[in-house]
Amino acid sequence: MPVIELKHHRMFYEDVGEGFPVLFGHSYLWDASMWAPQVEALAASYRCIVPELWGHGSSQPPPRDGPVYSLEELTEDHAQLVNALGLERFAVVGLSVGGMWGARLAMYLPGRVSGLVVAGSDLAAEPTPSKRRFFQMIDTVARAGALPPPVIEAMCPLFFSDETLARRPALADRFRASMAAIPHARLPGILAIGRGIFGRENLTMRLREIDCPTRIIVGEQDRSRPPVESERMAQYIQHTDLHVLHGAGHICNLEAPDQVTALLEDFLASATDPA
Repeated sequence: MPVIELKHHRMFYEDVGEGFPVLFGHSYLWDASMWAPQVEALAASYRCIVPELWGHGSSQPPPRDGPVYSLEELTEDHAQLVNALGLERFAVVGLSVGGMWGARLAMYLPGRVSGLVVAGSDLAAEPTPSKRRFFQMIDTVARAGALPPPVIEAMCPLFFSDETLARRPALADRFRASMAAIPHARLPGILAIGRGIFGRENLTMRLREIDCPTRIIVGEQDRSRPPVESERMAQYIQHTDLHVLHGAGHICNLEAPDQVTALLEDFLASATDPA
C-alpha cells in the first residue's frame, strides 16, 4: 500500500488500476478495504485511489493533537493529497464521512471534480438527538480507553440493516472483530475525528456551489443517515439524482455491492473521460 506524507504524518492509500482517477472515501471506523468490491470492478477502467482516514487502517493519527479534528481539516488534507498525486481532474466517491469531506472537496476545488457520488451521508448539522447519542458513545469509549462490547453491539444497527444482520451475519462479525482490535493508542485520534463529524456545521445552503454531476445513494434502512437527509440534499445540488437501495443500511456498498457497483459504473461512464 503506497504512503504519502501530509503535514509530517503518513497517510496510506490504495492505488489500483489505470485511467481517469477516482478518489474514494471510506466510512468512519472502516478502512480502504471497505471499497474492495467496487475497486475490483472499476480498476479495469479507472485509477482507483482509496486513502485511509487518520487513525484508520494503516494511516497515522491526525497530524494535530486535540479533542476535535474537523471535517474542514480532513477536506484540506485530501486536497493536499490530490495535489501531491498531481491529479488535476478526478471524480470523488464517498460514503458517510467520505461523502462529507468529498462534497466539501468539490466546493473547495471547484472545476477539478468531474463527478461526485455521495452515499449514506449528509451536509447538514447532526440532528440534536443523534448528536447527543453519538457524543455519549464517544465519551464512553474515551473513559474506557477501548470499545466496550455493549458499545460495539449498539453500533452494529447503525451500520447495517436488519436484513443484513439477519442474512449476512459474517459482515457484522467482521465489523465487531475490527472494533475490538483497535489499539488503545489509536483511539484519541479516532475519537477526535468522530467529534468533528458529529459536531459539524450545517452546509446545506452551500450545496448549490457543487457544480459537477452528482449521484446520491442511500440505504432504505440507513439509521445513521436516513433517506430523508439524502432527499434534502438532492433538492439543493444542481445536477443530481437520488437512488434509495431496498434492504440496505449505512454500509450500502457492502450490503448491496452489485447495485452500488452498477450505479458507479453508469455514473462514472458519463461523468468522466476514462483513458
